[in-house]
Amino acid sequence: MLTPGQKNILHFIQAEQRTKGLTPSTREIQEHFGFASQTSVMQYIAALERKGFLQRHARKARALITAAPQSRVVDIPIYGEIPAGMATLAEQNIEGHVALDLESLNASRSARTFALRVRGDSMIGAHILDGDIVILEDRQTAKNGDIVAALIDGETTLKRYVIERGRPYLKAENPRFPDLVPARELRIQGVMTSLVRKQVAR
Repeated sequence: MLTPGQKNILHFIQAEQRTKGLTPSTREIQEHFGFASQTSVMQYIAALERKGFLQRHARKARALITAAPQSRVVDIPIYGEIPAGMATLAEQNIEGHVALDLESLNASRSARTFALRVRGDSMIGAHILDGDIVILEDRQTAKNGDIVAALIDGETTLKRYVIERGRPYLKAENPRFPDLVPARELRIQGVMTSLVRKQVAR
């Protein structure tokens, strides 16, 4: 996940590469953003390099850094928490964005994607933890075994979609939680494509 500052730096570098064919120098980045020193620029560059969005080329005098190959950053809107959110996908419900490389998104390029913050531990068996952010395609259909955000009898939850004997239900990935069999309705709201792990403070 990129911070707003990291995202701004990366977008500036990519824009300069597209228009000028050259990576901006650290001094140019400093002047563009009004940093007091180049130290701040180098800290941003180091963070972007650690996260795989930039690659360093120390032997090139001008191009000290270049955007990673095939790197294209997209902003995914976060529509609150699940299971206690996402009643609708209205614009006013957006609580923030998560920046991801398009190659790590695992979604089709034409798909609309959104993100939800996980609350609870019903999916720990699928390595989805409390506080993680799940990235989903906005779809109303799912395959047997997909992890989905679904509306079941008026409640929204993140579970595995299972079909047995022609009847669908939702399965938790934690033995402490029961299967959810719909009494009235089961409506898919999104299919999970990738996961952003909760950042742990050190």
